[in-house]
Parts: sequence; structure tokens; C-alpha cells
Amino acid sequence: MTSELLGRALVEEATKKSGLIWVRGTAGTQALWHVWHDGAVHLVGDGPGEQPLPGLADGGEARVTVRSKDKGGRLVAWSARVTELAPGSDAWRVAAGDLKTKRLNAPDGEAVTERWARECRLLRLDPVSVTTEFPAESQAAPPPPTPAVTRDAVPAGLPKLLLRRLGRRKK
Repeated sequence: MTSELLGRALVEEATKKSGLIWVRGTAGTQALWHVWHDGAVHLVGDGPGEQPLPGLADGGEARVTVRSKDKGGRLVAWSARVTELAPGSDAWRVAAGDLKTKRLNAPDGEAVTERWARECRLLRLDPVSVTTEFPAESQAAPPPPTPAVTRDAVPAGLPKLLLRRLGRRKK
């Protein structure tokens, strides 16, 4: 019982302090901004201009990993039960109010909650089980393929040119 209470306290404290959590649903893992309210994570998304919520469905499960705010490493992971809040309900209004204070650069300012009610989903992730032990491998996903390339190698004469310019300035 004591370890369960300590685990829940760690989940709450770490998740409150972290501005970003990693959530794995049925469609993969996504970094998401959130707010901790009433013993659970609340997320808004899946609408125009908002974060995607891939594979997170009402009644489903998700895996949440919280990073340490100072070092950025994995601190705690927990399983969650996903619940979609109905727009206009008391729980939805309270959670949307908290999320509104954390939402940066909303295009519609104070009317953001009205847009969320029309076009987005607001999810609640309730902790079910906690772990602080992680696999030895990093679990980092390989970067997706991209047409972007790194720049070419530095021309051979450039270091000499730069050194000559620095030498002239010192005189």
C-alpha cells in the first residue's frame, strides 16, 4: 500500500512539473502538452491548430512517460485509462479553463474554449499503474525519412581565409 501511494505521489508531482509528456496510444507515441487537474492528465487536441491525439480513444488505454524537468530523462511511466469529456459538462468546463491558461499563442485568444467545444476533443488520462524501472535501451524512435540533407563539407581554403581576416583585425 505504501509503495502504491508513493508511486501515485511521484506520478502527480512529476507530471505537474513537466510541461511535456510522452503518450503512447494505439497509433504510436506523441509528445503532448497537458495540464494536471483533479488527479489526472487533461489533453486537448485533434482539431485545427491543435496537437494530434493519435490512437487515444474513449475507454481505451495509454502509456504515459514523464521526463525529469531538470535533466530531461525518463522519471516515471504509468498506464492510464482514457476518458473523453463531453463538451459543456462541468468536468469539461473546469478542465478546459485550466488548459486555456497553459495554451500558448491561441489564434482566437479568449474564445479558444468555444472552438475546442466545437472542433476538438478533451481527454482525461487517469493513472492506473506506475513504474520507475525502465529498459536499458533508449526506446528512441529513428528519425523519419526526409529529403533534407546536411550542408556540404567546409571548403579547404575557408579556415585560412578566416584566420587571415582575424590576423588583420588584431593589428
